[in-house]
Amino acid sequence: MGESMETILIVPGLRNSGPSHWQTWFENTLTNTRRVEQADWERPYLSEWAARVCEAIDAQREPVWIVAHSFGCLAAVSAGFVCASRVRAALLVAPADPDRFEVTAALAAEQLSFPSLVVASNNDPWVRRSVAEYWAGVWGSSYRNIGDAGHINIDSGYGPWPEGLGFFQGLRQEVLAFQG
Repeated sequence: MGESMETILIVPGLRNSGPSHWQTWFENTLTNTRRVEQADWERPYLSEWAARVCEAIDAQREPVWIVAHSFGCLAAVSAGFVCASRVRAALLVAPADPDRFEVTAALAAEQLSFPSLVVASNNDPWVRRSVAEYWAGVWGSSYRNIGDAGHINIDSGYGPWPEGLGFFQGLRQEVLAFQG
């Protein structure tokens, strides 16, 4: 697969993704990545976080690929409705439960206009499997359950995550083959 110059946006969740997190590993492994920075990593305001994602998308010349985690998934999806034509595809890992953050009403309940893959687990303390599955269906995302993987973060043993990189590369190949 040829490397494209298109940017991969890393969209972390609450408290950012630390140096050992799989998102940081992705950032260091893949070329042409950019981490979306939030004004306040402790306070997840959906509209503000989504605006930051949109700004990062708009700052790129070409459409972007998104790799989001937890609340970052909700911000990326919200931004995706506004900046849809500028997103190639999104990998949405362990999306946070919108009810838990009281943002369900602010989250558009409609299909994304770009391909996406939701990766979730059976025992994520931030979202029940059924809720992750429900939102994947609402967004029109492919859905992949990876078993008992917790929140798919450092606390559940996910630093370097080759399987996740494989999910991203598979999504990317699918989209490039389809759009090719």
